[in-house]
Amino acid sequence: MSRYDTDMLPPGLRHQLAQLYPDYEIVAAWELAPDSGATRQATQKAAGYGRPVHIALRGGHGETLELVWRVATANVFGHDRRADRAGNMLLAYDDFSRIPDHVQALDVGAINSDGSLSSLRGSGELYLITSYARGAIYADDLREVARTGKATAKDLGRVQVLAHYLAKLHTPLADPPRYRRAIRDLIGHGEGIYGIVDAYGEEVPSAAPPRLAELERACAQWRWDLRGKASRLCRTHGDFHPFNVVFDDGTHFTTLDASRGTCGDPADDLTAMAVNFLLFGMESRASWRTGLGMLWHAFWNEYFAARPDPELLACAPPYWTWRTLVVCNPVFYPELSAQGRDRLLGLAERALSARRLDLAWADELFR
Repeated sequence: MSRYDTDMLPPGLRHQLAQLYPDYEIVAAWELAPDSGATRQATQKAAGYGRPVHIALRGGHGETLELVWRVATANVFGHDRRADRAGNMLLAYDDFSRIPDHVQALDVGAINSDGSLSSLRGSGELYLITSYARGAIYADDLREVARTGKATAKDLGRVQVLAHYLAKLHTPLADPPRYRRAIRDLIGHGEGIYGIVDAYGEEVPSAAPPRLAELERACAQWRWDLRGKASRLCRTHGDFHPFNVVFDDGTHFTTLDASRGTCGDPADDLTAMAVNFLLFGMESRASWRTGLGMLWHAFWNEYFAARPDPELLACAPPYWTWRTLVVCNPVFYPELSAQGRDRLLGLAERALSARRLDLAWADELFR
């Protein structure tokens, strides 16, 4: 262990310890190795999930108190985002007290920009305050097109600006671990394919467990097909669907709920929006040819005209499957018919098998 000059401890930490233990003073501090308890040589641990410092305090009557200060650091094990590290610290604070003979978690919090500490030890759920987007969600437009069977000039104008928005948003990023993270989360995250499948009931019409299991297996293989395509990493919205887009009276819109680290494969954003043209048409099949189908083709054509991507449709099948599993899940869309669910899942199965998404297949669903 390397001994610290206690004056080198962050002022915010020293202030926080004075608040927690007003009758104690800091007398010594040592930097701990990532693996301070292991034997050396072959079993020595080379990396850990934080940078611990051992701190000794002494009370007014000579009693001692020993603590460990940890600050999470970024790494490729699912801790590359600040939110990951915050969640890991909060989970540790909650978990340590549940296990007998475990070190106690005494405080948890955040380091502020000025170096002070904000404790969360007495907190409950976290909250978020955002600005308000005035207007109507894009899903209302799609419902109207499904009802009338007609895509108006305004509808085509809006789908054009959506496609151009994504084309501009999708700027390349050079960070291979983040691309692998995006692919891993696509398959195994609680909001990814495995998590969405787990939210299905046992007797969902047209989505029996064996069918879902086969979709999972096929998508798991795609992880290995995609994880080497890190050059495709770009800035993404992460949840670009009609309920997260709010239009004013014209073609200006605001997006909601950007997520998943705002980076990944552009196929994520494209499929998240595009699957909804099919979903909204499933129960109004006559609306496809002159309505939702026109939006479907305009969306893709406008995007590719603004941002050519010859690989995208060949990389899309697992993303398409993920978004299809979302819209086919009764938890989210309980009114979707068994026939509609079967048709949508069938298209996902076809894309996985063919190893590409063919845009003409959507038209075949409505013939």
